[in-house]
Amino acid sequence: MAGWLLPALKAVIPHVGDILSAAKPVFTKKKPEAVPQPDLVPQQIAELQAAAAQQAAHVKELAAQLENTVAALQAAAELADARLRRMMLFTALACAVSVAAFATAYVVLLAR
Repeated sequence: MAGWLLPALKAVIPHVGDILSAAKPVFTKKKPEAVPQPDLVPQQIAELQAAAAQQAAHVKELAAQLENTVAALQAAAELADARLRRMMLFTALACAVSVAAFATAYVVLLAR
């Protein structure tokens, strides 16, 4: 599993219930009457507007959390890149020292 996926899931999972409840609001159902109620349509419109507003708030909150997660991932990537460069420098230095040691041993072996 990718290393960035677990923190992203931990940031999103607590809000899944809120997202689902905002995305699937409980609408007022029409009663099986012959005469339609005049208050039903405005009430449903109000419920839809409230659900849309709540969903927009949740989307903004998730966007802020996603921005924080991306910033943290970018910082971790920069740190990993710095560590990789340092490791490559130490590896090159170790190779140079080992080549010098091999050359010195070869010269000493030929000098006998």
